[in-house]
Amino acid sequence: MTLILAAALASSGCARDKKPDAPPSGAMLSNLPFVYKMTVQQGNIITERMVNQIQLGMNREQVRFVLGTPLLTDLFHSDRWDYLYTIRRGHAPMETKRLTLWFEDDRLVSIDGFARPNPDEALTAFEEETLIVEVPDWQDDRGLFSRALNAVGVETTD
Repeated sequence: MTLILAAALASSGCARDKKPDAPPSGAMLSNLPFVYKMTVQQGNIITERMVNQIQLGMNREQVRFVLGTPLLTDLFHSDRWDYLYTIRRGHAPMETKRLTLWFEDDRLVSIDGFARPNPDEALTAFEEETLIVEVPDWQDDRGLFSRALNAVGVETTD
């Protein structure tokens, strides 16, 4: 009987104590504005320019060439690709961009997300990208010894 009474008192004594509040998540000073927080970005960086290059009817390899490998591929929905990008700059709230592509018979049939393809913008961007490279004229930058040998008639290869 004494043993039962002692067990009851011991268990009720533990229940009486107030449990401490849960500690705050993260450091206490991390929310102060003068504390530096790194920019953290994760996922696939997808721009509207890249989205403008994809078209309905493209196969998976063509889409992968333009956008890269998707961040998420669902085992239960093999015809769905999810491109997800998040960035948190310092104390600013997290920005999220999501692009979901749907395939049927290895062809792109639907695009959902932050941007829609605009073929007209893709065409104008392609036309604006004409790259003109100017090649400077060749300058004789051979050393004194090579030029002297060439003047005498001995060919040198540099």
